[in-house]
Amino acid sequence: MDLRQALQAANTYRAAAVEALAARLAERPIDHEQRAAHGFAWVATTVAALDAVQAWCESGQGANPLDAKIATLAFAEGIGQLVGGLAMGQNEIFRPADLRVGAAARTLANSCSDLLDADHAALRAEIAAALADGHWPSETLHDADLDAIRDQFRRFTDAEIVPHAHGWHLANALIPDATVRAMAELGTFGVCIPEDFGGLGLSKLVMCIVTEELSRGWIGAGSLGTRSEIAGELIAMGGTDVQKAQWLPRIASGEILPTAVFTEPDVGSDLGSLQTRARQDASGTWVIDGAKTWITHAARSDLMTLLARTLPDAKGYAGLSMLLVPKPRGTESDVFPAAGMNGSEIEVLGYRGMREYALQFDAMAAPADALLGGEEGQGFKQLMRTFEGARIQTAARAVGVARRALELGLGYALARKQFGKAIVHFPRVTDKLAMSLADFVTARELSYAAARAKDSGRRCDIEAGMAKLLAARAAWSNADASLQIHGGNGYALEYEISRVLCDARILNIFEGAAEIQAQVIARGLIERRN
Repeated sequence: MDLRQALQAANTYRAAAVEALAARLAERPIDHEQRAAHGFAWVATTVAALDAVQAWCESGQGANPLDAKIATLAFAEGIGQLVGGLAMGQNEIFRPADLRVGAAARTLANSCSDLLDADHAALRAEIAAALADGHWPSETLHDADLDAIRDQFRRFTDAEIVPHAHGWHLANALIPDATVRAMAELGTFGVCIPEDFGGLGLSKLVMCIVTEELSRGWIGAGSLGTRSEIAGELIAMGGTDVQKAQWLPRIASGEILPTAVFTEPDVGSDLGSLQTRARQDASGTWVIDGAKTWITHAARSDLMTLLARTLPDAKGYAGLSMLLVPKPRGTESDVFPAAGMNGSEIEVLGYRGMREYALQFDAMAAPADALLGGEEGQGFKQLMRTFEGARIQTAARAVGVARRALELGLGYALARKQFGKAIVHFPRVTDKLAMSLADFVTARELSYAAARAKDSGRRCDIEAGMAKLLAARAAWSNADASLQIHGGNGYALEYEISRVLCDARILNIFEGAAEIQAQVIARGLIERRN
């Protein structure tokens, strides 16, 4: 079947779904219709992903025969899920009946009967056999500079991250300072910081490539740049000229390692309920009191972008301000040497290399010029402007994890022999590898599409949410499939896939949980934003 026709039919189904949701929301608020609204978000995300896959396949102009096979499998599976059931979670399947669009789903199924009625076992086997022979689908971005950047970071990851990451994970060690310096020399921390301030001034698409390759080695390495990305964007978009000159060059060079200090105990996504307070004393110094939690890389960082309530009489978001709070870098013997600040490590399953902390502030001092932009009450708005980039970057992290899971599953399937042959030749293993590859490519291309939308200068919170939503699911499903291929060995700590599974699980939670992404997508599409 012509995939363009299938995409057109899928878009028709999406239109019926949004119309059905709008009718339902005319009677009840979205929080009372979460299953319908979030299910629609998954429908829209799936259709957007198919659009991205088709564009990728056509851009190659048939140079790599594997691309068309993967696109066909992605479409067959995507449309099959649209008409049969979309997994919003392991035990939450959205069905067309949940939005009362069963008739539209049947029309879609009839329009795509060639795809849905075909037995794709042979196709999956061909894709897995190509992988086993060392053939991968196209990844070129049709730009020599972009492809060179990918090659550079892939070589670095293969040499400096992959051989050591699992040992670092098992020891709960920080990413070594030497590795951080090497990443800084490659420009990791200044990819999107303007050239005028010492950065590379490159696009969000480049940021995706860099993050994807580093995260393929270890999510901790890919995530190390997240804090610099958030801090850099906060200061570049909202800082005063003095703040930009003071902080951006040092962040770009890696001299300054920032950390994002937003989340509080029992608050989660409801940032309007934050209670940490900051006030100015008679000298103008900011005095900070309160508690924060799930603060990544808090000890080894030099600068906190800290969201606090500075206008206690203003309700909700209106009272929040963003502060740039310098701090001395901690050591193993003195983790938090700053006066008025202490913390305790939160032990976690995965996502190691930077460590997580619960922090307490008791009259911690920050400079009088710490207020971002010099204006109170703008903290939430300033933070919101970074969410798009942060979520696209998180999608790229998930794409890297998804690929590493596939690589590990493939390597094990080739080496492991049972009943006289390598297990890569068993159909259930073949199916896992082929679908993992299709899911990886689909997530990657949707992430790139979101990055391009961001680079165009337009609002793209919907696209960013879609990219993160789908890529996080792909990372988890690929890691789960790969561990299953490993069998009992995959459950042993000595095997890398055990770490990748733990790392993959966080992606559906941080930078906005899957439920938050679905809410943003559904509300945005209903309101016809972007």
